[in-house]
This record gives sequence, structure tokens and C-alpha cells, in this order.
Amino acid sequence: MGFILDGLDSESYDRKYSDRDLLQRIVQYFLPERQRMMLVAGMVVCVSLFNAARPLLVTRGIDLLAKRPALDTLLVLCLGVLLSGALGWLFNFFQQRASARAIGNVVLHLREDVFRAVINRDLSFYDATSSGKVVSRITADTQDFTNVVSLVMSLLSEGLLVILIVSILFYVEWRLALLTLLMSPMVFAFALVWRRIARRVTLAAKQARAKVNANVQESIAGIAIAKSFRREAALYGEFQAINKEAYDVGLRRGIVMENVFPILDAMSAIGTAVLVYAGGAAVLGDAISPGTWYLFLQALGLFWFPLTSIASFWSQFQDGLAAAERVFSLVDAEPKVVQIAEEPVGRLAGEIEFRHVYFSYIEGDDVLRDFSLRIRPRETVAFVGHTGAGKSSLARLIARFYEFQSGQILIDGRDIRRLNLADYRRQLGLVPQSPFLFSGTVLDNIRYGAPGASEEEALQAARHISGGDWLADLPDGLETDVGERGSRLSMGQRQLVALARVLLHNPSVLVLDEATASVDPFTEAQIQEGLEVVLKDRTAIIIAHRLSTVRKADRIVVLEQGRIIEEGTHDELLAAGGHYADLYNTYFRHQSLEYIEQRA
Repeated sequence: MGFILDGLDSESYDRKYSDRDLLQRIVQYFLPERQRMMLVAGMVVCVSLFNAARPLLVTRGIDLLAKRPALDTLLVLCLGVLLSGALGWLFNFFQQRASARAIGNVVLHLREDVFRAVINRDLSFYDATSSGKVVSRITADTQDFTNVVSLVMSLLSEGLLVILIVSILFYVEWRLALLTLLMSPMVFAFALVWRRIARRVTLAAKQARAKVNANVQESIAGIAIAKSFRREAALYGEFQAINKEAYDVGLRRGIVMENVFPILDAMSAIGTAVLVYAGGAAVLGDAISPGTWYLFLQALGLFWFPLTSIASFWSQFQDGLAAAERVFSLVDAEPKVVQIAEEPVGRLAGEIEFRHVYFSYIEGDDVLRDFSLRIRPRETVAFVGHTGAGKSSLARLIARFYEFQSGQILIDGRDIRRLNLADYRRQLGLVPQSPFLFSGTVLDNIRYGAPGASEEEALQAARHISGGDWLADLPDGLETDVGERGSRLSMGQRQLVALARVLLHNPSVLVLDEATASVDPFTEAQIQEGLEVVLKDRTAIIIAHRLSTVRKADRIVVLEQGRIIEEGTHDELLAAGGHYADLYNTYFRHQSLEYIEQRA
């Protein structure tokens, strides 16, 4: 069946679990629901008892009517059958209700655990993982996970019913009962062979579904770019190809899974034919009564249905186990950023030191090589250099988003790997080139890093940025809805909101990653006014392509291929006539006031 998996690559964090390991993990999630599950088990016993009672009542009624035909006997028989059916339905109702509540609680807690694991993953995890596939595991696979429990409860019910019926059959006529049992092994042999195939096609179907989800999510996220380049047709064509692949995989899975019951039904038909012949011959030979023969025929239907359900259970069970395997793989993914201690942080002075640090995103391709640098408390340091020089990598390492391979990074003289990561990141403020705003109002986003702040405190922070003039351009002020990802605000307005958010958060260390690279000159001037407030009395790391940001830094560090080749102030580096001077003349000089005046 290897062709089914063509083009459906597993994720780097996927792993294989034995059925035993998966079941042990699943049981752990159901332990808090054990009382409710015990109630469900009790209801299952009652339902099975009442289901098994009906053919027995009918059998005894037939024999009684054969000996003494009477209307009252028939009425009593009907009432008994109705009562057993009504009680069976009632107990089944309570069983399904309790089972639904237990399964719902398990899905609730499982999704919470999976989502907690996902949001705590390192950024490197998302470099190699499609967010759409992660979403598929959190939503669809956690729901499919509960199939395991539903099937187990069904198995208990069907298994108990089989035991009751077989016991009754042996009590009534052991020879026909033995003949019935002798036909069971071939059913289970088929089911066990089918199990392995079912597991593989089920995993393939889930991978295909995740691939479709990832494509849809990426297409919607990039729809503006696609429309600007008139690539809607290409986008649709790519989706068609992926959707067709998912269709083919789903079709093959459907063929495999849907053939389980027809084959088992064919086996049960053979068994039924044998029993009808043997029972009929016994009635003709006066070995058993017609009522007993009827009991066997009725019981045979009750016997074969749960038996085929139990046999097909292994095939269906793999669906739930495949989902559980994907979910637990996501939860168990090994983190790359590992803290070796959880020391409390406190308020940071902001001294940062790199000691002989080596870092690479891909093994063997170093971004930083033997990198050493000390940043003094409350110093503003700008990093410049060509793309790929390692500027953003330094910011990511300081934020502890990625793990470095060797060396040390010290914060206030303490190894960054020994700090409580949550406490440490509370001391950091990050303003990226394209700030992300969450759905809600401007006020919600300003208070994102300080949810306990009052509206007045948020307003004061906003007014400190460019004197608060930008607030007048918002239709509803702080209550303006920013839209999805901030789509209702301009890029400059988003950046100003991000600066206000950082100011209210009041970090000890601030990282600006090309924060003014995507805005117009007027908005840049507003942002620069805001930066002067934000940078005051805190350590700042600036990665910039704008001269106005660079020249105000206390120190400029020039990087090339992960190494420091120059450092100093703007005027010192220009006077040296080295690499920074070349960068200035190539990229920065046209932004200077002198150049603009000359051009005018």
C-alpha cells in the first residue's frame, strides 16, 4: 500500500508509538472521568441484558403458546418484549449522555494540552512546520482521537452482549452453540490482517487533510499578494492539485474501510446458512423445539452483529489511534531551546554579553562564528550589514527564540540559559518590521503586554508616542477596531500601536528589528519621535535600514557573515572610510538631510 503515501511527507517531529503506548496515554486522559465512565459501563451492562432478554422472552413465549394457546399468554409476551425494549432504550439514553459528556471533557482538556504545547514551541519549530497542518492536528485529530473511546465503549457493550448470548445458547442447546462459536475465528483472523492496512490508509488520509488545510490557510493569508499579481488562477490550480491528491487518498481509504463490513457480512451469511440447516435438521428430528430453533435464529442475528463489530473494531480503531499518534507527536516534539535552570530574573539592568557564540539555523551553515560582543546597560546599539550578515539572528538569540550551538550569552552577568524564561521575556520588548496586531481594538493591542493596565495608562502611553497626534487619525480613537492582523490600520499606524504597546509594557531591553523600514517619511518622523521616548533609560538593540535610526545610536556595529568588522559612532565610522562608509554612501546617504538639500 506504499503508493497511498506518495507525496504525503510526515513532519520532522512525527514519531511512531506502539498501540500499547498510545492506549496508556489515552487512559491517562480518561482517569479524571473514571466515575462517569463507570456509570457508562453500568449502563452498558443493563443495555446488553435487556437486548439479550428479548429473544429469550420470545422463545419461551413460542413454546408456551405451542403447549397452551391463549390470548393472555400472548399479551404477557408482548408486554415483556415492550418493557425490555423500553428499558434498553432508557439505559442506552443515559449511557450515551454520560459518554458524550466524558468524551467532550477529554477533548476539551486534550486540545488545551496540545494548544499549550504549540504556543510554547520555539520559533524554529514554525520555520519547518506549516501552521495549517498544526491547526489540523489541534482541531480534527483531537476530535478523531475520541473515536478510540467511543469504539472501546461500543466494544464493551458488544462484547458483553456476545458473552450473554453465548451463555444462553449453551444453556439451551450446547451443540448448536458450539457450532456457532466454531465459525468465529475466521472473522477475527480477517480483522487482524485488515488492521495493518487500515492504519496506513488512515494516516495517509489525515496527512492529506492536513496538507489541504495548510494550502487553504496559506492561500487566504496571502490573498492580497495573489490578487496584486493576478495569480488567482495559479492559486486555484495549486489547490486543485492538492485537493485531487486528498480525494485519491480518501477514495482509497474509503474502499479499504467500507469493504470491512461487506466481507464480514458475507462470512456471517455463511455461518447463518450452516446454522439454519443444522437447526432445521434438529427440529425435524425432534432434537429441539421450534421455539429453541427460533431462539438460535434470533440470537444468531444478535450474535453476528456485535461479533462483526468487534472484528471490524480493529480497522476502525486504527483511525482513532492514528489521530492519537499525530496529536501526541505534536505534544511530544522535542524543544530546541532548553533552559538548564529556572532562576528568578527580577528587574534587569540590561547588560548583554556574547562570548564566543556559534549559531546556525541549519547544521553546518554557521550564521555566527565565534561571535563576542558586550552591550552596556542602557546603551543603544545599532547593527548594520548586508542581508544575511546575522543582524536579526542576534535579536532572536537575545529573545531566546532560538538555541545557539556553543558559547555563552550573558544577561547582567548571568547565563541566559539559567533564567526563568517567562520572567526573562517579560523584561523584553520587540518591535518587528511588520508588527502583528490581534483582532480587537487599538486599546486591546496596546494593553496586550500589560493586561492589568487601566485605559488611562494605555492612553498616556499612546500620547507619549509622537505626542499622541496619530490618535486623531483613528476613527474611534483607542476603541478603533484594528481588523484581522491589523488590516484596518496603515502600516505606520500599526507600528505606532506597537511602540505604544512596548512603552506600556516597560521592558528593560528593547529590540527594534527594522521598525521603520516599511513606512513613508512622514510616518517615519512620527515613529522617530516615539522611539526617543521608548529608547530612554533602557538597553536597545536596533536593526535598521534607515539613517535616522542608525545615527542616533550610541554605537554602531557593522556585521559581515556573522563577524564584527567595524564598530563605533556614526561620525567615527564615516571618518574611518571603511565598510560602514561604503554602506552609508550606497544605502544611507540618500536619506540624509544634506543629500536631500543638495538634490533640491
